[in-house]
Amino acid sequence: MEILILGSGTTVPLAERASPAFAIFIEDQLFLMDIGPGTVRQMAIAGLRHEDVDYIGISHFHPDHTADLIHFIFATRHPPVLSKRKPFTIIGPRGFNQFLRRLRRPFGNWLDLPPDLLRIEELSTVRRNKKEFDNFTVLSAPLNHTPHSLGLRIEDRAGNSIVYSGDTGYCDGIIDLAKGADLLILEASFPDGEEIMGHLTPSQAGRIATRSGVKTLVLTHFYPECLRSNIGSQCRNTYQGELIVAADLMSLSVG
Repeated sequence: MEILILGSGTTVPLAERASPAFAIFIEDQLFLMDIGPGTVRQMAIAGLRHEDVDYIGISHFHPDHTADLIHFIFATRHPPVLSKRKPFTIIGPRGFNQFLRRLRRPFGNWLDLPPDLLRIEELSTVRRNKKEFDNFTVLSAPLNHTPHSLGLRIEDRAGNSIVYSGDTGYCDGIIDLAKGADLLILEASFPDGEEIMGHLTPSQAGRIATRSGVKTLVLTHFYPECLRSNIGSQCRNTYQGELIVAADLMSLSVG
């Protein structure tokens, strides 16, 4: 699997960091993990076409992780795209169908798609899930952020694994989900000493990675307060494995 970091920031607008989004390439399929504001444009900057997305995974419903669904769906309606667009799937927390219906209300039929074009798979927000898809498996677990927050683990047919936390506070759910993963992508929103409930600091993220026994830890989702600190040094207090501090348009490989 190959990963392209499209957005390593948060809801705070920063010139060098877009809102959360990751493009994951699994054989011939493109999986978009979260779709924060500006994701469709970030894809264009990276040379990716939004119409090639096969799957979108949604970690939770906060705007900085979902807002570009509006742009994505509206762009899909562009006649030259719509006439050739192959079906795609959105994988999200239980309640996503209702979330999407409400998102469409202000726009009338401008966000309507042909009924056979979009498939939605909802995952439980109270227990672990496992779903099989064409070239990969998705495992999910409820995390400590909102009632709809999920961590997602993607495993390809070769056994390679990527785990993504979305937003979460420190909890056993993400530790268990990430056990033995090749790559763990964790938020690190605020620096040590400035902890906010429902989010991680770099040292907390490091502790999760150590307890999970992951091969590589990627830190992302940095608020300005965290960017003013030494992110790597704080994480090294609790984790000694391979560490990557995410940046927009950074490419990574698993397997």
